[in-house]
Amino acid sequence: MTQTAAALTTDARTAIGDALNQSVAETAVTTMLAQNFHWNVKGMAFGPLHDLFQKIYEDHFIAQDDLAERIRALDIHAEGTLAGMLKRSKVREHDGHATDQEMIKAMQDAQETLAATLAGCGALAAEHGDTLTEDLCIARGQEHEKFAWFLRAHLAG
Repeated sequence: MTQTAAALTTDARTAIGDALNQSVAETAVTTMLAQNFHWNVKGMAFGPLHDLFQKIYEDHFIAQDDLAERIRALDIHAEGTLAGMLKRSKVREHDGHATDQEMIKAMQDAQETLAATLAGCGALAAEHGDTLTEDLCIARGQEHEKFAWFLRAHLAG
C-alpha cells in the first residue's frame, strides 16, 4: 500500500531516514571530490574534465538538498556535519594529487557507490510503501549511473 510520509510508522520513517542520510553523506563527499578534481585536474583532457567535474558537483549540491528535505519530510534529523558525513560515507575523500585517469576512476567508483546506495534506499522505501522516497532515489540513482557512464567513456580506449 502506498503511503505518504505522515502515514508511515515511526520504525519505517527511521529506517528510511537513516538510508537517506547515508545517501546525503555519500553525495556530500562526492560533491567535494568532484570540486577537488575540478580544481586540480590537468593534462590533455583538462577542458572536458574540468567541465564534467563541475557538472557533477553542481548536480550533487542540489541533490544533497533534495535528499535532506525528504529526510525532514519524514520528520527525521538530517545529518548536517562534515565529520558525521565522512564517518558514514562509503565514498572516501581524496587529496586531489592524482593523474586525470586516476581522478576519472575515483569519480566513477564514487558514482557507482552512490547509485548502489540509492538503489538500496529506494528498495527499502518501496518495502514500506513510500513511493515518494522510492521515486526520488530512482531519479538520483539514474543520474549517478549516467555520470558513471560518462566517466567510463573517458577511460575507454
